[in-house]
Amino acid sequence: MDSLPVLSSAVDDQPIRKRLPPWLRREIPSGFGYHATAKLIDELGLETVCESAKCPNRSECWSSRTATFMVMGDVCTRPCGFCSVKKGRTQPLQDDEPQRVAQAAARLGLAHVVITSVSRDDLPDGGAEHFYRCILETRRVTGASVEVLTPDFLHCKPALMRVIEAAPEVFNHNTETVPRLYRSVRGSKSDYRWTLELLDRVKRLDPKIKTKSGLMLGLGETHQEILDTLSDLRDAQCDFLTLGQYLQPTPKHLPVARYVHPEEFDILGEQARSLGFTAVASGPFVRSSYHAREMVVETRA
Repeated sequence: MDSLPVLSSAVDDQPIRKRLPPWLRREIPSGFGYHATAKLIDELGLETVCESAKCPNRSECWSSRTATFMVMGDVCTRPCGFCSVKKGRTQPLQDDEPQRVAQAAARLGLAHVVITSVSRDDLPDGGAEHFYRCILETRRVTGASVEVLTPDFLHCKPALMRVIEAAPEVFNHNTETVPRLYRSVRGSKSDYRWTLELLDRVKRLDPKIKTKSGLMLGLGETHQEILDTLSDLRDAQCDFLTLGQYLQPTPKHLPVARYVHPEEFDILGEQARSLGFTAVASGPFVRSSYHAREMVVETRA
């Protein structure tokens, strides 16, 4: 780490830019793959985080006939300041949703399936049983590896254990930001220490499962705070890491404090690898499930 360029440990005092910097502009792919994916998702009545969270990679991923499925509805019970997923009254779980997710994964020909969800604090188990069913059904129908990106299940350890019993190949739970900003970014129900404990508990209960977490950058964190958080994640035995640029989805959401330069993402990626993460994706457009299969393949090589 000493050989890497020294970056300022203070938050940039640059003003919030009204226009995106050049590295955050790119052509939007489309074509047959994109429209085929959109049609399939609509036909099966599925939700994707690609749409609900206004992911900037949706066109690229859908054009490659891949998507991240979002189960348990499109309404979240957590008022996170960064997320564009709808808030409000939730709907009952759909009993056939695991079958529809598995069917979509099979028809898309996915070798690695990523399943996430809204937070469902209104359910006694936070939706753990639903995750369990989605994992088993997807694996049964497709034979694919399965990655889940879960909420924290309201600190309910039996709920977490139920998901672990389904043995997903990758268990992802996002840290999102550094401890100092946790409450302002994630809200009062989220807890930094439980995030770390959750990841550590997964690893202790089933060491074969790869654990994964991610941070959004550009919310006001310092470089040293990022490194300290990465060290905490490694102490919690986290295997995979994603680092990406936070982009304000609407004017009502948290503002961008700064746009992190791609070179800084590269440096952070190298620093993360030096800490012992076995797979790292670090860049402005990186999101939790972006090129998720490649991270798994990388560790198998």
